Amino acid sequence: MTKRPRDPVQLAKQIFDIAIGEAEDTVSESKRHPSPKRKGGLKGGKARAKSLTHAERVDIARIAAEARWKKS
Repeated sequence: MTKRPRDPVQLAKQIFDIAIGEAEDTVSESKRHPSPKRKGGLKGGKARAKSLTHAERVDIARIAAEARWKKS
């Protein structure tokens, strides 16, 4: 597998050649289809926020604010 060129003009030509079928795309399958494991991180914060009570969220926010003010 060869790397794509860093020069923007050469890269544009390679993309054009791939689009018209003169060259074959060299991107690996793992780059084309990212892992489904990534989705877990995208919904983790929302799920955690939904499961916490208001009092728990307030406590977490207070601790975070104290940590921020402690640094300065």
